[in-house]
Amino acid sequence: MTEPLALILAGALTGGLVGFTGVGGGALMTPLLMLGFGVPASTAVATDLCFAAATKLAALRAFQQAGAVDWQVWRRLALGSLPAAGAVVLFLGPEAGDEPALPWLLPVVGAMVLVAALSLMLAPRWAASGRSRRLADPVRFKGRQGPLTVLAGALMGFAVALTSVGAGALGSAVLLALYPLRMTPQRLVATDLAHALPLAGLTGMAYALGGAVDVGLLGWLLLGSVPAAYGASRLNLRTPDRLLRRLLALVLGGLGLRLLWESAGPLL
Repeated sequence: MTEPLALILAGALTGGLVGFTGVGGGALMTPLLMLGFGVPASTAVATDLCFAAATKLAALRAFQQAGAVDWQVWRRLALGSLPAAGAVVLFLGPEAGDEPALPWLLPVVGAMVLVAALSLMLAPRWAASGRSRRLADPVRFKGRQGPLTVLAGALMGFAVALTSVGAGALGSAVLLALYPLRMTPQRLVATDLAHALPLAGLTGMAYALGGAVDVGLLGWLLLGSVPAAYGASRLNLRTPDRLLRRLLALVLGGLGLRLLWESAGPLL
């Protein structure tokens, strides 16, 4: 299989998952670029941020038309995530596209992929726990929702700007835990996508201006992902995604372990 065709297929696979679950833009594509196509970690992270922004924009269109985005929750997440992501970009500066200057990036990405996998697996349990607390003491629970959402957004902004991983998997788990009665499956995916879009877009643009994004690679990926994400998001409005999330968690767990193994190779 020629590399352009493989990139288009990888983009389509990831875009389909994003449209169905809101997850996969960073958690799946970044390790695929590193392990499957030999892309350096820094370039994979920067390129994937731009890929995730465009793919999630395509997926979000169907949800916007259905009015599924919870904009109050979006504002709380963005209040924490966007400043945190901006701080990471400013801190890395010109080193963002310099692979030798970031020897720690590969294991950090691997660890974040494992965190994403764990979040997907534990999300139903967190939702059940959040629901019981919400029903037992609604006043206290709702009083904590705002500050905890902003804090969670800040942690996601830091993780996404550093590794491109976390907006989808961590975002959906956090929303289920903090808004267990408010988040229907479609509203969960739509709000998660809407939050990830500016987060990935702004950080990706910053890395692109620094020359860290592989534009040719990005173009092939988007040829597959944009139509797949839009089509899958329309299906999502009528299709449950619980099984798909569990399968994705298993795949991400394997990819995360493989990245950690690769990073430990020189030490073994």
